[in-house]
Amino acid sequence: MIKLKTTEEYRTNTEDEAKEAMEYFRKEAHEKGYEIGACGYTYKTKKAKGEIIDEAYVVKVIKIFSPVFEI
Repeated sequence: MIKLKTTEEYRTNTEDEAKEAMEYFRKEAHEKGYEIGACGYTYKTKKAKGEIIDEAYVVKVIKIFSPVFEI
């Protein structure tokens, strides 16, 4: 059995942290020998009675380790 890819999500508190995390994943991919299929972040809020009471950035990364069929 061969691992093909994984999808991971992480919470960060600021947009800068989210951007730093994405850069970290890109460097790690080069060092550890896998590819990034997709990497991005979304802004999330939690509201109560119409007011924002919490906010976060969710970083999503898809790590590709091997293609389905070898060439």
